[in-house]
Amino acid sequence: MAPQPLIRSRQAEKTINGNSTQVVCTGFSNYIFIVLTQYGKIGTLVSVTPDTRSGDISVPMFTSRVLLGKDEPFTHVYAKNVVTFVSQESGNRPVMLGLSLKDNSAETMKTIKDMIKSCQVW
Repeated sequence: MAPQPLIRSRQAEKTINGNSTQVVCTGFSNYIFIVLTQYGKIGTLVSVTPDTRSGDISVPMFTSRVLLGKDEPFTHVYAKNVVTFVSQESGNRPVMLGLSLKDNSAETMKTIKDMIKSCQVW
């Protein structure tokens, strides 16, 4: 039996509303790194971490922080919406997200979530 690699990575590509969209998911022991791109670039780098200060454990809270790129409110909303389920499914691991999209529509977000699920490395 071959040993499992320390770093697992999977990717998918799909055309969404005429835009070629790539998703790359890489699982590290302490972080999950996801790149969502329609430009072939990493783009804005956002860290999404579970908030341990939340008093009500039934309502998960996440903190997002732009590390590189434009720090706009929409970036935080999109990042949290896209990757919250990843963190929850991976045992509340933080997620690093590279976001570079031409189309930020709700339809694109739903399709991207499905693409991320198909690239599961956690």
